[in-house]
Amino acid sequence: MLFNQDKIILDLCGGTGAWSKDYKEAGYDVRVITFPPDDVRLFEKPKEHVYGILAAPPCNHFSVSGAQYWKEKDDDGRTLDGISIMDSCIRIIFVCDPVFWCLENPVGRMKYYLGNPVMSFNPCDYGDAYTKKTLLWGKFNKPKTNYIEPVSNSNQENLISTPVLNGKKVGWNTPECKMLRSITPPGFARAFFEANR
Repeated sequence: MLFNQDKIILDLCGGTGAWSKDYKEAGYDVRVITFPPDDVRLFEKPKEHVYGILAAPPCNHFSVSGAQYWKEKDDDGRTLDGISIMDSCIRIIFVCDPVFWCLENPVGRMKYYLGNPVMSFNPCDYGDAYTKKTLLWGKFNKPKTNYIEPVSNSNQENLISTPVLNGKKVGWNTPECKMLRSITPPGFARAFFEANR
C-alpha cells in the first residue's frame, strides 16, 4: 500500500503549481518542473516510480486566440519550439508510465499533433465563474462537475468571460486577466484531485 508521501506527482510546465496544489496539501511528493529554473526538455526520468503526471505546456503557439499568427510562428521557429516542449511532456509520460496522466491546453491546434482530446471543460463547469474552454488528453478519471453560471464581461453573447478577482471582474486585456487565465482554475484542480488520488 502506498501512502500519499510515497506518491510522486510531476507537475510539468507547472508555473505556480496551482494544478498540483491539492496533491501537495494532501502530502504527496509533488515536483513542479517549470521554466525557469527547469526546462522540461532536459528533465531526466526519476529513479522512483511516478504516480501521476500533470502537464500544461505553454499554449502561446497553439491557442486559437492567436491563429492569425500561426503562419508567422511556423516560419520563424516558435511553433517548433512549442512542439518540442509538448513532445517532452509526452516523452516523460511515456517513460514514467504513471497510474494517471493528463495534458491540458486551450482550444487550438494541439489536437493536430495529439489527436482528439479525452474531454473539454470550462472553469464554470467546476465552480469558477468564467469561461475558457480547455482540452484534456490523457489517462485519468473524469472529474465530477459543479457548474455555476459564468460572470459575463459583455452584453454580447459568445464572448469569453473574464475571471473574478476579489469579487470584481478583471479587465479583459490587463496583465492581471492574462495571468489569472493562465493559472489552472482552482475548482477544476480540486475536482481533478478528488477523482485521481
